[in-house]
Amino acid sequence: MKKILLLGSGELGKEFVISAKRLGCHVVACDSYVGAPAMQVADEHMVFNMLDEAALRHAIATHQPDFVVPEIEAIRTEVLLEVEQQGQTVIPSARAANLTMNRDRIRQVATELGVRTARYAYAESAAELLAQAELIGFPLVIKPVMSSSGKGQSVAASAAEIQASWDFACAGMRGDRKKVIVEEFIHFEYEITLLTVRQHQGPTLFCPPIGHVQERGDYQYSWQPQAMSATHLQAAQTMADKVTANLGGAGLFGVEFFVTRDEVIFSELSPRPHDTGMVTLVSQNLSEFDLHARAILGLPIPLIEACEGASAVVLATREGVNPQYEGVAQALSVAGVDVRIFGKPSTRPYRRMAVALARGAHALEAARAAAAKIRVI
Repeated sequence: MKKILLLGSGELGKEFVISAKRLGCHVVACDSYVGAPAMQVADEHMVFNMLDEAALRHAIATHQPDFVVPEIEAIRTEVLLEVEQQGQTVIPSARAANLTMNRDRIRQVATELGVRTARYAYAESAAELLAQAELIGFPLVIKPVMSSSGKGQSVAASAAEIQASWDFACAGMRGDRKKVIVEEFIHFEYEITLLTVRQHQGPTLFCPPIGHVQERGDYQYSWQPQAMSATHLQAAQTMADKVTANLGGAGLFGVEFFVTRDEVIFSELSPRPHDTGMVTLVSQNLSEFDLHARAILGLPIPLIEACEGASAVVLATREGVNPQYEGVAQALSVAGVDVRIFGKPSTRPYRRMAVALARGAHALEAARAAAAKIRVI
């Protein structure tokens, strides 16, 4: 039985634990608060701040896991680099975790590899942000270099909106780096997440592209497959393969791209299952969580099959604890619809609390209608 130390225990971690447990793993779920979703299905749990170097070292030393599996960005990744050098296996690699902890580092890697990205710059104050914005040109996108699920992301249409964007980014930051990335606004036709699976042995695999729509920088609904030309799909796969090969290791990566009429542009990368990929819980024979677990354990992935599917999030609207859910029965009354309630113990405005899933020819409409029926109270 392999032991996994899971760093971050949100809804993505919860589904990964379920997949890992089905393959006989022992999982220790870690997060900064008691009762996190993955803790509810794991064998053991620990509560600590993963930016606390001493606490992170203590967790690894205490459990001596076969695999350290990050599920969030806000981790003291210098510790992961050190323990990997000492023989510990970090998924997909300590370098991947370290470089993707901050958007500036992974963007630099992509640029150095010759991968097409939006024009970008960095700023560590509102004044510096304004100066960089004027060089790039409006409108533009402003994001914290470290956040999760799009927190702190905004679009500034003019210089008058820069201070508000800076303040919003600071409020959404994670970790201890007060720094933002400011990038060219791409007038894309659609966005995709290309789930990319690197194996210990065997070729790199790609799931059918996932389309998605964001609001406030956070995904609201996704669908698979996203129709796209063979030329654009090949370009995305080539870029994803190039960047993930550079990061190394084995596991599933969520690679995001903007797609315009003429080109495919690299946007973001997460070295772990992706929130938009929750659609694969109903659209694939092996979900992104199953694929991550198999890749980590070195188990074969002979075939990835997909059907039409979609996901739509259920958000909280207020601050609260011990949430209850109304409308679940109504949502589930439609054939082909499923609902996953994450089990988060508290709410805040726009916090993702559940997801509605649907399969079939009208999956997107069904998932969105199901999610609209569910209220968090």
